[in-house]
Amino acid sequence: MTTRSVVAATLTCVLAGALLLPGGVAAADPAATCVPHDVAVSTLTVTGTMHGTLCLPDGPAPGTVLLLVPGATYNSVYWDFPYQPETYSFVRAMTAAGHATFAVDRLGTGGSTRPLSAQLTTLTQAAAVHDVVQALRAGEVGGHAFDQVVLGGHSLGSAIAIVEAATFHDVDALLVTGASHVVNAVNAAVLLSTHLRSVALDPGFPHHDPGYLTTVPGHRDAAFHAPDPVDPQVLAADEASRDVVSATEAPDGLGLGFLAPYSALVTVPVLVAIGERDKYFCGLLLPQCTTAALQLRENVHYPLAPSVRTYVLPTAGHSFNLNPDAPVLHAEVLDWVNSVV
Repeated sequence: MTTRSVVAATLTCVLAGALLLPGGVAAADPAATCVPHDVAVSTLTVTGTMHGTLCLPDGPAPGTVLLLVPGATYNSVYWDFPYQPETYSFVRAMTAAGHATFAVDRLGTGGSTRPLSAQLTTLTQAAAVHDVVQALRAGEVGGHAFDQVVLGGHSLGSAIAIVEAATFHDVDALLVTGASHVVNAVNAAVLLSTHLRSVALDPGFPHHDPGYLTTVPGHRDAAFHAPDPVDPQVLAADEASRDVVSATEAPDGLGLGFLAPYSALVTVPVLVAIGERDKYFCGLLLPQCTTAALQLRENVHYPLAPSVRTYVLPTAGHSFNLNPDAPVLHAEVLDWVNSVV
């Protein structure tokens, strides 16, 4: 067994603390209680509901909840991955460690309201997430009011989280994953031109208008994992759960979350975590993609944050929660959460 395998296996046992349930379909910690919930949201352009699943660890309900926002063409499945959940489920790792989670589907995806694609922007999504934060604090989700909310995102979800935290100042900590302020524009352009296409060309999304995009069938690996090698079964499950992103949401997210100075208005502790082989945020402009290099570059973008911590997961690509070493990432996030809330 390699050192990488030993580390991953050890951390998996410590964090997950349970075996895969029969059939391989349950992802969250078997000791956790998970309940789906629709939260009413109202923004300038969209009124509807944002769907999510609240998972509470066994025992007394904790005072802190992690609100998790997925990235483009992903939904909440990204955070609670059904295949080998003891390795790949972020939700399971958090609940096994005693934290509550509420993983949501962005507007337009999963079980959330599907407005016209042109109605969706990162600002709209951030306003909807703000309503969810308020609902969590008011006890409107699962009947338990949370004192502290850690807002986390992946990729486009991170841009949404940054804008929400900077605009509404209603969360206690900010988790930014799969994103940084160093953007490889060349690879981002390849993603948009080669790996994404209108749902009008895809029979899998008959209820979305043509302004919604999804990945070309069979392109998940090239779009979100390569050059990182991933389990073929992970790729199959990733492909099976692929979702959409609005054509107006993605460019807006890139500009607002990472290029415009929204992060300069964040006033809570921040953790920025990416994969070493992330070709969108660890590319040409960050040739030495190390934790130290990322720390040096990200610090300046969060001048009002009381603390900024960074982490780079070796060997991992963009969707690094689906990397075999995901338990190492989970351990890093858990250590940070326990230190700031």
